[in-house]
Amino acid sequence: MLEVSGVSKHFGGLKAVSQATLSVPEGKIISLIGPNGAGKTTLFALISGFIKPDEGEIKFQGQSIAGRKPHLICQLGLVRTFQIVRPFANLSVAENIAVAAHIWIAKRTDALLKAAEIAKLVGMDGMLDQSAGALTIAGRKRLELARALATNPKLLLLDEVMAGLNTTEVHEIVDVVRGIRDTGVTILLIEHVMQAVMSLSDYSYVLNQGELIAEGEPRDITRDPNVIEAYLGHGAAKRIAAMEKA
Repeated sequence: MLEVSGVSKHFGGLKAVSQATLSVPEGKIISLIGPNGAGKTTLFALISGFIKPDEGEIKFQGQSIAGRKPHLICQLGLVRTFQIVRPFANLSVAENIAVAAHIWIAKRTDALLKAAEIAKLVGMDGMLDQSAGALTIAGRKRLELARALATNPKLLLLDEVMAGLNTTEVHEIVDVVRGIRDTGVTILLIEHVMQAVMSLSDYSYVLNQGELIAEGEPRDITRDPNVIEAYLGHGAAKRIAAMEKA
């Protein structure tokens, strides 16, 4: 469904993403992990059109989207969420979702009906009339998911949708994300909550200092020496191996 081939982006002398190549098959949940500052959100911005790549190719369902405007990419069925959620605070939950639905639904009444349907999917059906500005962090995360879903995506890019949540809230969002996949939406997610990555992902890519350093099933990459050192520092893999032998 999504093919990223040799994509790079530099900001002056900073190598944000370098020769990134990854694939997202239809119907799967793929994770993109790595330490803070690895370039994960920049790669999301490149895929979704908010930043133009310096080189490389990005194809969605066989069609080149590199350098296209975000709203045009969204209309094709690829949409992303953001780490920092900024709802329309003066609007209700239903109205926030309906705004996103208007990309393909013209009538307000129809958009609100769609909003109610989407809200149920993310567990917000009892909150439709609540002000978005009064939502908790967990509520705002669900609303961000709902607004993205209201655009009728085929591929959903989730940027740390579980950040700032407690253990119970993480479990709930994991179930929501799995439910979204079960409706036929393919998912590529950035996540630091490894419990969620292990539970949800069919396949994972690891980014560090702008470069992809590992890929594979989650249980395998957590044992990869390059991944261990990316997270814990130089020499960590050898120290852990020595401790396991002791």
